[in-house]
Amino acid sequence: MKLNPGDTAPAFTLTDDHGDAVSLADYAGRKVILYVYPAAMTPGCTKQACDFRDNIASFQKEGYAILGLSPDKPEKLAKFRERDALTFPLLSDPDKDVLQEYGAYGEKKLYGKTMVGVIRSTFVLDVDKKGIAKVDVAQYNVKATGHVAKLRRDLGLDG
Repeated sequence: MKLNPGDTAPAFTLTDDHGDAVSLADYAGRKVILYVYPAAMTPGCTKQACDFRDNIASFQKEGYAILGLSPDKPEKLAKFRERDALTFPLLSDPDKDVLQEYGAYGEKKLYGKTMVGVIRSTFVLDVDKKGIAKVDVAQYNVKATGHVAKLRRDLGLDG
């Protein structure tokens, strides 16, 4: 099931690339960009992560926190963070429970073939003071290249 603007975002607590538990409720009173990518250290996912890293100051200036989410284990995420100097939490969902709750795991087309896997997606969440998040934006099947620039335009951050 895919999420839509106005939906309540599923709450979660996941382990990050430092081995710490991170909950959506930790961001109470903030806006969160949760972006989902298939696999750390692959070319497209690296491009997308580096785009978020390179634009993090402009997102933070507007009050957004950035979280990356993949099914990779925390150890692999730590290597990804170190290799590419990533400056935001990378969350691990090896059981794919949160990915499924967000509609970001399921059937997708890859090179013309239908398969089951992680659907590259981005969610902009508004977390209230009680830690309950509403979905402002839900984008599925986003492109790795150029997505951050498009998201900045969609959020009115380009000028």
